Amino acid sequence: MRHVLAKFLLLSVALLLVTVLVACKPVQQAPAPANGTTPASDTTPASSGEETTTLIVASHDSFAASDSVISAFEKAHHAKVQILELGDAGEALNKIILSKDAPIADLLYGVDNTFLSRALDAGILIPYDSPLLKQIPDELKLDSQNSLLPVDTGYVNVNADRAWFDKHGIPVPATLEELADPKYKGLLVVLNPATSSPGLAFLLATIAHFGTDKYLDYWKSLRANDTLVVDDWETAYFTNFTAGSGGTGDKPLVISYTSSPPADVVYATDGRTEPYTVNISPDNGTFRQIEFVGILKGTKHLDLAKAWVDYMLDVNFQNDMPLQMYVYPTNKNATLPELFTKYGQIPAKPAVISPADIDANRDAWITAWTDTMLH
Repeated sequence: MRHVLAKFLLLSVALLLVTVLVACKPVQQAPAPANGTTPASDTTPASSGEETTTLIVASHDSFAASDSVISAFEKAHHAKVQILELGDAGEALNKIILSKDAPIADLLYGVDNTFLSRALDAGILIPYDSPLLKQIPDELKLDSQNSLLPVDTGYVNVNADRAWFDKHGIPVPATLEELADPKYKGLLVVLNPATSSPGLAFLLATIAHFGTDKYLDYWKSLRANDTLVVDDWETAYFTNFTAGSGGTGDKPLVISYTSSPPADVVYATDGRTEPYTVNISPDNGTFRQIEFVGILKGTKHLDLAKAWVDYMLDVNFQNDMPLQMYVYPTNKNATLPELFTKYGQIPAKPAVISPADIDANRDAWITAWTDTMLH
């Protein structure tokens, strides 16, 4: 679910966004301990004379939350929250697994359904039946033991540059099949699933949509239609995509997120109130990423860690997420901002593959895709 975040700007304001996110970062990145001890045991004196407990949340690099949201938790629990950024979701999980004998954090946030089985099989988590789970739809609860609890969702799909298609008199494609039509030859840029999380998510969407026996045939048709493959979302969106690059790119179709159009408005510099981009979200053709949080074994602050899980699942944090991390809340009582309801609609029938199937076949699917698209 991211996840992830951070998941959408025009190239002309990309550097500005980085500056804003850094300036607004509510917590400091916590360094890995030099002595192998658990840093979550740290305490610092509070101004009131009480000791303030430091709670460390390991995460992918796309975590963001408002200052006020973080400080509300800190004040309520006499705590200091530190975010330990460890790379993308897969990299973060691997680092937590490798350090499980000398834990470097109290919690892990950002594991999604493409890595859920790997996280559970590693034996690094403590089950927790949060009372807030009653407010989360059952379809998002993928771990029956509640070692990983669903915080947010995101939807990987195809984004189109609406103005480009209007200018050229070509209809915006509505299905995955149409992307292989000769009228869209050379118009699509996709992401390498071996190096990109949304790239993997889109590959999974095609597997769910076409089936394990036909998805490679579909990718062969995309290759024959001059589909461009790049390694990461940033390159695809800000260099190749016509809307994201400010018109310097030559691909009006890109793999991105259903939350990209709302972000297009938020970070626009021309005052527009409608996005240049539109979503293409066919039934069973848009992959739903679900991001989870879990308490790590070895934490010295179990009660505080449980409180943080509850806080992430409650409406105050959930309402903050859409315009911070450009993801969708899992709490059914949370409220989406108007930009999301107008331009970032949740697909009615997202593509679904079980975490166990993903874990069992991920490497083979990526290898087969690589042989088809890059060799």
